[in-house]
This record gives sequence, C-alpha cells and structure tokens, in this order.
Amino acid sequence: MLRVGDLERSIKFYTEVLGMRLLRQRDCPDGSFTLAFVGYGDETDTAVIELTYNWGVDSYEIGTGYGHIAIGVDGIYEVCDAIKKCGGKVVREPGPMKSSTTVLAFIEDPDGYKIELIEGR
Repeated sequence: MLRVGDLERSIKFYTEVLGMRLLRQRDCPDGSFTLAFVGYGDETDTAVIELTYNWGVDSYEIGTGYGHIAIGVDGIYEVCDAIKKCGGKVVREPGPMKSSTTVLAFIEDPDGYKIELIEGR
C-alpha cells in the first residue's frame, strides 16, 4: 500500500505511465480515505498495488509514504495461527477493518516491515 497525496495523479501515473489498469476504487467516508487498486491483471492472478488517499493530506515525507505490503489469503485465522506456530509475529489479530466488513490482520517480517493479510481478496 502506498499513501498518495493526489489520487487522480497517481492513478494516471500507474495506468498511463506504467500501463496498469485501475481494477477498483472505493471511498470509505467513516475513515476519511479512498482506496484504489491498480495492477497488470486480475487481483486473483497477479499482485496489485493499493493506493490510499487520506482525505485532506496532500503530501508525505518519503519515510511516511510506505505503508505495507498486502497479501490476499484464505482462512486468515488459520494462517495467523500457523505464522505464530512458526515463530512469526502477528501484530494485529484478524478482525474486521474499521468502517468495513473486510477481515484483515497484520504481521511483521524480521526487519519490522508490516505485511497486511486480507481474507479472500
């Protein structure tokens, strides 16, 4: 996920400059943000980039622009249990996302990079 200061500018870059497609976009009024997903193919077959526009924020310092990597999984509760059994660190247990029914969790890699796990997406 990348935080962007101008969603339309970013969508234009990823679609026109890099040749990706806008796969889906949705506003989350309760959380004051908009999500847009861009990629080269369908989300079920290829990796995509989640662009997040936090309403009213038009720029980020380079260090705060990076959010996390997101990976779609089936059986998120079982996946998190397996990660813990292997010594992995679950930093946010599976549960619904704020303002949504989407179930997600966060883990950390050995360097502290956050990875979001998203149920069935």
